[in-house]
Amino acid sequence: MRFVKMHGTGNDYVYVDCLRDSRESLEALQDPASLAVMISKPHFGIGADGLVLIGSSETADFSMRIFNADGSEAEMCGNASRCIGKYVYERGLTHKLEISLETKAGVRTVWLSEQDGVVTSVRVDMGAPSFRPREIGVDLPGDRAVLAPVKVAGSAWRMTCVSMGNPHAVVFVQEDPAYLDLNAVGSAFEHHPLFPHRINTEFVQVLGRDALRMRVWERGAGETLACGTGACAALVAAAMCSLTDRRATVHLLGGDLDIEWNPYTDHVFLTGPAAFVFEGDWKPG
Repeated sequence: MRFVKMHGTGNDYVYVDCLRDSRESLEALQDPASLAVMISKPHFGIGADGLVLIGSSETADFSMRIFNADGSEAEMCGNASRCIGKYVYERGLTHKLEISLETKAGVRTVWLSEQDGVVTSVRVDMGAPSFRPREIGVDLPGDRAVLAPVKVAGSAWRMTCVSMGNPHAVVFVQEDPAYLDLNAVGSAFEHHPLFPHRINTEFVQVLGRDALRMRVWERGAGETLACGTGACAALVAAAMCSLTDRRATVHLLGGDLDIEWNPYTDHVFLTGPAAFVFEGDWKPG
């Protein structure tokens, strides 16, 4: 099976082009969940945050399916969307600088900035955020969970819950989140009874009206160097709580993302880089 490894601000996935791949490769994808577990393992596999399948679509230019490192399927990924934009343009699958991408969270629009045939930056329309706890997958009453108290891992926290096509609990912290024991706290949030379908959790320090610092624990993957939907959720939550304006740079372990929450359309826009790492052939066993 031919694959390409790419990353968006350090959030790395193994990408398989189902539009061009051979029959033998496609047969290896009959169980993509199990394949994602195998290839994501460091040392024993390729090593990644998961598997992304690039395919055709009846409603958009292309489609993507995302499988986390534990085999669970995700609805949406902003970093993967940017990588797919770079891949399809630079590999000659499209000549358009504006493409549509079908995801489990709906069709998203992707804009490419290029120079001399190389995509230098990608902007994604991430859609409108959702706040109703039951729609997000949060077992709380009411229309919104804003700075809602929750006890996790023996400590009291306040979380603001947002869906960007997938569920997020945003927790604001006073100190640099680098000092958090994220393995303990992130896992405890993910598996807390309030989240029957698990949750992505962002620990966010407000640096100013236009800047946030963030670490993220992704359900099914653990800590990752970046999360595009999580960065969007962080900005939305910060703006809702009057901690920032509606546009900010989010500083993650893997790099920076520019997030804008448009007040007229209610859509959130994510802008950042995408990069190739390497490619090869996967031959399991």
